[in-house]
Amino acid sequence: MQSVLDLLHHTVTSPWVYLVIFVVTAVDAFFPAVPGETVLITAGVFAASGHPNLVAVIAVAALGALVGDHVSYGIGRGGGAERLARLPDGSRRRSGSDWARRAVDRRGGSILTTSRFVPGGRTAVTLTMGAVRYPLLRFLVFDAVAAAVWSLYCGLLGYFGGLAFERDPVRGLLVGVGLSLAVTGLLELVRWLRLRARRRAAAHR
Repeated sequence: MQSVLDLLHHTVTSPWVYLVIFVVTAVDAFFPAVPGETVLITAGVFAASGHPNLVAVIAVAALGALVGDHVSYGIGRGGGAERLARLPDGSRRRSGSDWARRAVDRRGGSILTTSRFVPGGRTAVTLTMGAVRYPLLRFLVFDAVAAAVWSLYCGLLGYFGGLAFERDPVRGLLVGVGLSLAVTGLLELVRWLRLRARRRAAAHR
């Protein structure tokens, strides 16, 4: 375990970590299997000891997320509507896509911020915005805010976890990831309860 921890510490404190954070947070936008949030929280945990630099970690993650979201938006404009339509009914990705379409119709760009805390929401929303030709300039403005809020949230989660468990970074990492999952789960529960309430109201009309 100690050797793994030493390797992780060496990797995270290397100057190359900023490139890794940028690439991972960018790819995570259109390939959600890549753990962008976990990588950012991990960097935040080790930033509590001074390396890497927390401000740089947050800034690079925000930039990576912004670039990745625009790639996803571009994929949506280049035929994403057809791909979304072919998703299997009842699948998690189809559910996320349907939710994203309704959200974009109702609230437009402001949904970009909250979509980052919904499983699969970020990819579904950015693809959908591209598919429905959401204005690019408005997308850029809203997405810049969303990327900044998300990177600040994840970076600080890791940082305060690292401060609380300075001598045990693994525990700090687990606390940061655990809190992130708890917030995500709470938001997903609220969304599910609201959806159920709307379905019940529609059934009684």
